[in-house]
Amino acid sequence: MRNKKLLLMLEIAIFGALGFVLDFIAFSMPQGGSVSLVMIPIILMAFRRGMGAGILTGLAVGLLQLVTGRVYIVPLSFGFAFTQVTLDYLVAFASIGFAGIMRSAYLKNLRSGSKGKAVSSIVAGAFIGAFLRYIVHVIVGIWFFSEFATGNVYLYSFAYNATYMIPAFLLTAFVCSILFIAAPRLVDVKE
Repeated sequence: MRNKKLLLMLEIAIFGALGFVLDFIAFSMPQGGSVSLVMIPIILMAFRRGMGAGILTGLAVGLLQLVTGRVYIVPLSFGFAFTQVTLDYLVAFASIGFAGIMRSAYLKNLRSGSKGKAVSSIVAGAFIGAFLRYIVHVIVGIWFFSEFATGNVYLYSFAYNATYMIPAFLLTAFVCSILFIAAPRLVDVKE
């Protein structure tokens, strides 16, 4: 029992660090946000060990970005900055772990040999994680980055965050689909 918990903590730390490193390979947007591979290790952990492990891996990625200073902060007050950073980095990346909702469907389809349905489960999981992250970024954009908006702040935040989240989702879904189908042992862990 203790070794399983230790193994889980090590995997979360390793995949969190991998996500942090993959975020350096990115196309960055001028006011924050980027198209990168950061979501892949988080989704991999969510499919490998479940939603809780995915959420903790996303939290680890966000924490690594905070402690290394890879954050974009609105310089208002401490309370505003704390709330913005908590939402934009900790909550946003942790929410990607909800992709693990599709874990059982993926494993069922994989084990039954339905690769098409397995890929659908992967894409659905990636969409859930990316969509939840997108919603958090939209809320942060409305609350904290309204000075950059031209016109309606709501439409601006929805559109601006979509410019990098849609390509990030498509890239993540594509890579995860290939990776999970080509190397199912990465995800289908015998417990």
